Amino acid sequence: MSRGGRIKNRDEPERRCIVTGEVQPRRGLIRFVVGPDGLIVPDLAEKLPGRGIWVAADRAAIEKAAAKGLFARAARAQVKVPDGLADLVEAGVARRVVELIGLARKSGKAVAGFEKVKGWLAEGRAKVLLQASDGSERGKGKLWTPEGGRWFGCLTASELGLSFGRDHVIHSALALGGLTDKVIVEAGRLTGLRGHDGGNTAAGKE
Repeated sequence: MSRGGRIKNRDEPERRCIVTGEVQPRRGLIRFVVGPDGLIVPDLAEKLPGRGIWVAADRAAIEKAAAKGLFARAARAQVKVPDGLADLVEAGVARRVVELIGLARKSGKAVAGFEKVKGWLAEGRAKVLLQASDGSERGKGKLWTPEGGRWFGCLTASELGLSFGRDHVIHSALALGGLTDKVIVEAGRLTGLRGHDGGNTAAGKE
């Protein structure tokens, strides 16, 4: 079992965190590279050239790597670490989650609103339930985690609203397929970076 309760897949690529020394699935880590100017750059899309430096998707781990010179040690070179690196990473991952949900909505794989989400859950169409971290606990508790699926509460109502072109969204659901697996990966990282799960009161929490 890996970080966040995910079942470890032996075929999944693994990397070693420079802070904990733990080898774990790549999906639970953030990749960094050293830019041409020696600046440490978060490579959230994992596409930038250069040797990857991996840190657990955890705010404390990133802050420790920056404070203790672990990036320089891993790079075997002098590097510059941006101020507020953990904040930059968190904001970037949150933006990726919002954008992916928005794309899923455009492809018909995501819905928002209590009744629509409840309908998808009842019909077995939902793979992921997303609920705003600042939403009413009583309201969130009336919905449930999809059987065999996932629940996330790492986005605020305004962030979740951005995915649907609204001011605020408390409840949303994603269907199987499409970009849903990518949302699961990025939302898992964001949960680690924010250090909480948003308080899952949904029935059937896993």
